[in-house]
Amino acid sequence: MSFEVKGIVLGNVDVKEKDKLIWVYTLENGKITLSMKGVRQSKSKLKYAKDIFCFGTFLCEKGKGIDIVTGVDLIDNFENIRNNIDKYYEGCAILDLIKKIGADANPPLFIELVKALKTLCYDDVKKFYVINKFLLTITNALGYNFLSDNCSACKLKLNMRYLNLDIGEIVCPACKTFASIPISDLCYSALKILSGCEYEKIHTIKIGGSGAYEAFLLLSKNLYHRTGIEILKIS
Repeated sequence: MSFEVKGIVLGNVDVKEKDKLIWVYTLENGKITLSMKGVRQSKSKLKYAKDIFCFGTFLCEKGKGIDIVTGVDLIDNFENIRNNIDKYYEGCAILDLIKKIGADANPPLFIELVKALKTLCYDDVKKFYVINKFLLTITNALGYNFLSDNCSACKLKLNMRYLNLDIGEIVCPACKTFASIPISDLCYSALKILSGCEYEKIHTIKIGGSGAYEAFLLLSKNLYHRTGIEILKIS
């Protein structure tokens, strides 16, 4: 029985002499494992489709345990990400995050992933901008909003902001606890700019100072405390 899925390769591993197993995040089924027979041979017609970032429609046959790829209609391989070390590290961090959270089918998340990779690949974007946008989307989907002007505890207007890692919400100095970390004005500004910007416009924005890096650290810490998921470090 044959079937097809649209997906992006998250990773792979060598098996046997000439084969590979690939992990693919698909629109239809979430994260799946597929077998690519003989793909490590130099003359393999599918060798282009075994690597991370490969985005295409995978034509498959049902196998006894693991389904087998018989063909791939390539949509994009995001080559520019592979050829730029900063883009590569950021892209790998995004794929690793999907690998950890994308077990089930989630069409909005799949679309978000495609948008993030396209922006990272084809636009002249600064470091951390794309992954921060991606993390903000995930954070908001979990129900945590970083852009409140009022303390989540006492509801007073915020002049200084702290993230309470126990609850994942923004609080004021009077309501902060030992589990709270400060959010600088630069960091908050970065979060607000990225939250209000579509992927297609990220290359047009400018975030001052260390704001983008601080935002990445804050979003990473919050995600870890909410889900136990660690994000790959970006050097």
